[in-house]
Amino acid sequence: MTKFDKLYAKIVNNPKDVKFEDIDNILKKYGFECRQPSKGSSHYNYYHPALSELVTVPYARPIKAIYVKRAVAAIELVEKLKEGSE
Repeated sequence: MTKFDKLYAKIVNNPKDVKFEDIDNILKKYGFECRQPSKGSSHYNYYHPALSELVTVPYARPIKAIYVKRAVAAIELVEKLKEGSE
């Protein structure tokens, strides 16, 4: 199991204690692009070409579990779409 796999498993199993840097790395690894906030917003938006919706993650510590769960759901959807196209 790679370091990345361990980090992903940790995030899935415990979405309450996740650092912004960890969720940012995971999303980028799965092909999401980040658009940083403008004009004082602390929420980062992540887009993926295969998805129509975006994933929003606040730059706060700790990140609330609901944001982590939404990010994990988006990653799983991307993986499912990827498997379906092969």
